[in-house]
Amino acid sequence: MPRYAALLRAINVGGHVVTMDRLRGLVFAGGFTNVETVIASGNVLFDAAGDDAAGHERDIERLLQQGLGYPVATFVRSPGELAALATMTPFGPEDGRTINVTFLRKPPDAAYVERLLSFRSDLDDFLVLGRESWWACRGRASDSPYGKVRPDTRTPGTTRNLTTVRKLAARLA
Repeated sequence: MPRYAALLRAINVGGHVVTMDRLRGLVFAGGFTNVETVIASGNVLFDAAGDDAAGHERDIERLLQQGLGYPVATFVRSPGELAALATMTPFGPEDGRTINVTFLRKPPDAAYVERLLSFRSDLDDFLVLGRESWWACRGRASDSPYGKVRPDTRTPGTTRNLTTVRKLAARLA
């Protein structure tokens, strides 16, 4: 059975607190197997019949909406997709910058890319590659103009640092 990673957006924000035990239980009750969470920030690994990642996204979102009473945007990636991201160095050598990856459902439109690139500065650089946008930040994210505002691009996504992406890829390998 294929294995996947579900990256959840804002599962524990806005006064919501979901234990990882409860999250695993909700996903398991939906028919997914070998369910585990990685780092208590909304990363769920699971096995599922078939290779319909978009269908798994919809199913998990439905399960979480029903079980929690609020929407949780979900982004599913295969082991191969995460492995490819984990080995990328889109900004060249990692020279002390923090690299973040934002997972999207589909490649973003031109307006998203234009808005994101408008935040380039001496501290921040951005790229969009396929269904992911990348942010390289020199220093702390809280010191970055982008880190302070995270502009509404009207494109739902969830962000993980590259270290977390690598840990997820290793767990799926």
